Amino acid sequence: MDEDEFAAVYAATYKPLLGYALRRCDSPEDAADVVAETFTVAWRRAAEMPSGDEARLWLYGVARRVLANHRRGARRHATKTSALREELAAVPPPRDRSDIAEVFGGLPDRDRELLSLVAWEGLSNAEIATVLGCSRNAVSIRLHRARKRFARALRAAGIDHPGTAASARPVLQRSELT
Repeated sequence: MDEDEFAAVYAATYKPLLGYALRRCDSPEDAADVVAETFTVAWRRAAEMPSGDEARLWLYGVARRVLANHRRGARRHATKTSALREELAAVPPPRDRSDIAEVFGGLPDRDRELLSLVAWEGLSNAEIATVLGCSRNAVSIRLHRARKRFARALRAAGIDHPGTAASARPVLQRSELT
């Protein structure tokens, strides 16, 4: 099947397939995903697609299988979400936040993210650069500035914490930030 034939099949079957999916999905977005995946499968398997009206019926069969996969995925997601909610509900609420945690929470999001990637995740500058999609040099500069802002915020809060001097890197412990 060439591109023109596929385009003709698409034009003739898109709306009926969308209607099929809309009647079976919980949201229009899910239906659009099902139809998009149906045509993706059809494109990959265009050589197997029958011609004429049989193509429409073949596409309904593909859409039916895509919809079944979508429903299985949604059930797995709901099960995992439920299990995670139960697990999180079992975690005791944090005790009183420390002064350091208060200061940390007051930092801009970008600073907290950088400092957390270092302190909690134990990532190197090169690894952080990969995560953030920037250069190692940019990470070094941003991290240096974030540490300075954190140190200034600690001093402003009257916290005399080791490593808060301008030339030293603050040592963050996960327990201090939660």
